[in-house]
Amino acid sequence: MSQQRGPASAGPPGPTRARGVPPEVRAWAAALWAALAGIVTMLVIAALGLWAAGAANLPGGAFPSVVAAAVLTAAGGSVTLSGDAGIIAEANAALDVVPLSVTVAGALVVAAVFLLPLRHRAVAGTGEVLARIARTAVCWLVLLLLLTFAARHDFTLSVGNDIANQIGAELGSTPTVGFRADVPATLGVGLLWVVALLALTVLVSRRVPLSSGLLRLQDAVRAPAFAMVLTLLIYVAVGLVVAIVELFTRGRPADTLAVLLLGLPNLAWMALGIGTGGGWVGHVDKAIGLPMPPALDQLLRAHGQHTVDLGSLAERDGRAWLLVALAAAVLLVAAFSAVVRSPVRRPAWRHAVELAVALAVTLFVVGLLTAISAHYGLSLIGVGDLGGNLGGQVTLQPQLLRLVGVGLVWGLVTGFAGSLLARGTRRRGARPD
Repeated sequence: MSQQRGPASAGPPGPTRARGVPPEVRAWAAALWAALAGIVTMLVIAALGLWAAGAANLPGGAFPSVVAAAVLTAAGGSVTLSGDAGIIAEANAALDVVPLSVTVAGALVVAAVFLLPLRHRAVAGTGEVLARIARTAVCWLVLLLLLTFAARHDFTLSVGNDIANQIGAELGSTPTVGFRADVPATLGVGLLWVVALLALTVLVSRRVPLSSGLLRLQDAVRAPAFAMVLTLLIYVAVGLVVAIVELFTRGRPADTLAVLLLGLPNLAWMALGIGTGGGWVGHVDKAIGLPMPPALDQLLRAHGQHTVDLGSLAERDGRAWLLVALAAAVLLVAAFSAVVRSPVRRPAWRHAVELAVALAVTLFVVGLLTAISAHYGLSLIGVGDLGGNLGGQVTLQPQLLRLVGVGLVWGLVTGFAGSLLARGTRRRGARPD
């Protein structure tokens, strides 16, 4: 019977081993599937979040264009705003914010689908891994390019009353505000985004059968990188639990759902930075509705620029000090996970230094991603905003040096403590230095 196995032992052809399909075609199909799955996920999350925020009621059928623009910004792209109000008036607007809920959802899906074919390989060489990353990046850029054609729309603004609108129309000064995707910036930053994501995915995952050359590189960065990914995802999970409780226990469920689907990691990762002693500086005008935790809302809506940190938040809500305990617990778990994934006999001071550098870089990136700069306004003959809620501003800028400094300190302490906690722990799959 052993002589009758032959081709029958291979079983029915699967989606990645279809009969008659060249390997190159299968490889491109897998790359397209990874990119497409990520984009579709981001479109769904962005559409649901914007719908909860009320964007479905935007005039002129702008909702699909706004969804496309949200996905582009979430994927590292850029959308430029412009205004045109004719000869005597000027409409101006600017927007710089990343909907990180959309970003995280798309990143997780792309990473998961990208890893599927690699898990069935005996060994994935450097050339093969780089080729898979390149193909996926090309497919990703093509899909981003298609979205840039959809991410454009123009709105007509009212200057306050019917008479003013009529006079403006007669004088050719009816104000309009529109947005367009910045194609070069979108494709350039989008390429860096997807390549960095896929490279991090390969280096962090231990289920990819890498060649010896890539294994040495993975050993150098995998443990602290995994610890930081774990930290960020734990904070998102905690934020998700808090958001669900808020959704069912307090009013304004639509606003809570909008924050959950668009900006949950923005708030959760700020909590990480604030809990470790970092800070942001910002202000929110009353003219712009922005659902946020009560203490943060009160602080940012106060007159003038304010520093958002533990001290300022604790003045309005003493529970802010719980962020310190949360940071300590999560970072200890992350440090412990890094130690047990590191090569054996690595000294405690090296674990501490590695985690310090990783946490400092992570908080630096978190600061950049959570920055917000938004403004819109309408002026007549160059004199101020015309009122009637036609102008508003939101700013939230990180104190990057402060974030990097506290990241180094917390990383050193928790990295050393995690090394002590992991003494005597069995390290599955660990390799000696």
